[in-house]
Amino acid sequence: MKTETLSGDPLRGDDEVTPSWWNGRWRRQVDWCTVWFCIMGGLLVGITVLALANIATTELADPAHLLKVAASSEVIGSIFLTFGAGASAVFLLILFGTPLAYVLARSRPSRFKGAVESIVDIPLILPHTVAGLLVYLLFMRRGWLGAPLSEIGLAFEDALPGTIVAMLFVASPFYVNTMREGFEKVPVHLENVARTLGAGTFTAFRTVTLPLSLRHMYSGALLAWGRAIGEFAGVIMIAYYPFIISTLIYYSFTTDGIHTSRSIAFTVILASLAVFYLLRRMTRYLGRYDDRV
Repeated sequence: MKTETLSGDPLRGDDEVTPSWWNGRWRRQVDWCTVWFCIMGGLLVGITVLALANIATTELADPAHLLKVAASSEVIGSIFLTFGAGASAVFLLILFGTPLAYVLARSRPSRFKGAVESIVDIPLILPHTVAGLLVYLLFMRRGWLGAPLSEIGLAFEDALPGTIVAMLFVASPFYVNTMREGFEKVPVHLENVARTLGAGTFTAFRTVTLPLSLRHMYSGALLAWGRAIGEFAGVIMIAYYPFIISTLIYYSFTTDGIHTSRSIAFTVILASLAVFYLLRRMTRYLGRYDDRV
């Protein structure tokens, strides 16, 4: 008669064996590095969530006042003006910043290139009031550019062009640097192949380099637009009027107090979250195949 030997204690049931087996398997499957990274990064997200929850609970407690402020023509017009001025600044950045980014990406390292890159980054390191003062001194009615342009009827002080110029100045590094990194990721030999097939420099740029950098162009434009519409000090120095949303909140805070300005701020938060969420969702459909090259 053949006897089978059982491993373990036959008197111990499966209920005592299964937990230890499950715990060992769970420890092997959990990536603790990712878990801790999520916890540490979640602290930053948590601060933003707490700030949003703080203002949301206060405003939603008085929905009638919130709807009254959000539906006012002044707030709606200011939001559209802010988004439109930021979009105009981004359009100018795409027109003039894209060639600059391409030259910086394709030129060899040199002292001159380093100087140009440092000049591009100046708006990043300057206090906002200094940036606004620079824009004002250059584009005021007696400024180097403001004086000749005012002769042809283009005014910047307390005018929409002043708002656009201030937004353009503070947002330019975000677009140029993002676009330069995108161009640097496109292999140069792809352009050389296009040139051997008879394409000129601009044709190779238009048909090869630019399509492969569309995702970076979109991301850079989105970052620049967000930076532009959030500017306050740079804009208020040259164009207090017409009111963009940041100056309107400041004006409302100094005249009506925290109650109205907080409602305006919460309205802007909701509008910005909706717009940027949609724009971020569009990123996944732009250049997703070209990025594999």
